[in-house]
Amino acid sequence: MTPSSDIAIIGAGIVGLATAWQLLELEPSLRLVVIDKERGVARHQTSHNSGVIHSGIYYTPGSGKAVLCREGVSRMVDFAREQGLAHDICGKLIVATTEEEIPRLRGIQARGIENGLDGLRWLDPTEAREIEPHVQCLAAVHVPQTGIIDYGSVAERLHQLLLAKGVVFRLGESIRSITEQRDGVTIHTEQGEVTCQTLVACTGLWADHVARMAGLTPDVHIVPFRGEYYKLSPKAASLVRHLIYPVPDPAFPFLGVHFTRMIRGGVEAGPNAVLALKREGYHRTDLSLTDTAEILAYPGFRKIAARYWRTGLAEQWRSWNKSAYLRTLQRLIPNLTARDLMPGGSGVRAQALRPDGSLVDDFDFLETERMIHVLNAPSPAATASLAIGDRIARKAIRHFIPAPLPNS
Repeated sequence: MTPSSDIAIIGAGIVGLATAWQLLELEPSLRLVVIDKERGVARHQTSHNSGVIHSGIYYTPGSGKAVLCREGVSRMVDFAREQGLAHDICGKLIVATTEEEIPRLRGIQARGIENGLDGLRWLDPTEAREIEPHVQCLAAVHVPQTGIIDYGSVAERLHQLLLAKGVVFRLGESIRSITEQRDGVTIHTEQGEVTCQTLVACTGLWADHVARMAGLTPDVHIVPFRGEYYKLSPKAASLVRHLIYPVPDPAFPFLGVHFTRMIRGGVEAGPNAVLALKREGYHRTDLSLTDTAEILAYPGFRKIAARYWRTGLAEQWRSWNKSAYLRTLQRLIPNLTARDLMPGGSGVRAQALRPDGSLVDDFDFLETERMIHVLNAPSPAATASLAIGDRIARKAIRHFIPAPLPNS
C-alpha cells in the first residue's frame, strides 16, 4: 500500500488538533491529514464547556490526569500568550457549606499540595468573602492557578496554524469503515479513501464506536451525560468575581454546579449532569433510539444506574425544575433569585464505563500495531490538550518510526 499520508487523525476537536500540532513539533516533515464528520473544527466537547483552565487540584497524585493537567496548564498558558489569545489566571474558591464537607475540603487541599500546587490557602468565612464578597461558606480553599479561556478559539488558532504548515483537513466527511493492514490503515469515508501508515482516533463521544468500526473490541462503552448551564443576568454577574466551586461529591465523577466567569464576559452557573439520550444530545428533547438502546443494553450502565439512581433522579429533577437548580446555587451565593438565572448553553460529556459499572477516571488508550484510539479523554482534557497531544504524538511516531525520541 502506498499511503496518501503518514499519519491520519480522526477527530478535529482540541485533542486531535493538539496531537497534529505536537506531531509537527516533533517531526516537521510528516504528512498529516485530519478527518472530521463536521464541517468545522471543535464542534462538540471542545466548544461546549465553560472554558476553565484547571489547576489539577482534584486528581489522584501520579495519575495521568494529575501529571498531564499540571504540564498542560503551563503549555496552554504559554500557547495563549504566544498567540495573543485572551485568557486570565484569575483563581477560584472551593467552598465547604456543611460541616461534613470540611474534612473533604482538607483532603482536596492536601491532594493539591501533593500534586505540586503552590500558594493554596485555607480560608475562614471572613477571608473567603474578601475574595468573593457574596459567597456563603464555613471554610474555603483558594486555588490561584485556575484560569479561564475560550477553548473554541484555541482550536480555531491551531486549525489556522496547521493549515499554514500544510496539514490536509477533510471536514464534513463521515467515516464508513476502517481497515488495518500490515503496512498501513485505510479509512473509508463518504467521499473516498484515506490511506496512512498510522491512524490516531480522537473521537470523543464516538470513541468506542470508531474503535469497533476498526475491528477492535474496546472494554469500555461511552455513555453521554449532558451538562446544562444558566447564565447570570448582567446585574447578578457582579455577585461573582472569579470562580466558585462546591466541594465535590466523592462518589460522583462530576464537580457539581459552580460559577464561572467567562473570558468573553458574563458568568455561567452549572453544569448539572443528566443522562443524554443521544450521543450529541444537547437539548432535553434530543433522542436517538439507537443510542438509547445501546446505553440501556450495556451492563455497565445498568449497574451504575442501580448504584446512583437517587443521584440521577435528583439531577433530572434539577434539569426540569428551575427552583431546584436555584436552591443548589444558593448554597454558594444566597442572594441569587430566580430572576437572576437566564437560559444558557449545554454540553455533552463522553463518560467511559466498564462492564462492571466502574467509571474510567483517567485517560485511556487502545493501541494496535498501526492504530491509537483515545477511548477516554475526560476533563481536564481541554486544559491538558497540548500535553496529551504530545503523549499521543510520541506514541504515534513510535508506531511510524520505531526509534526512541529525546526526552520521551
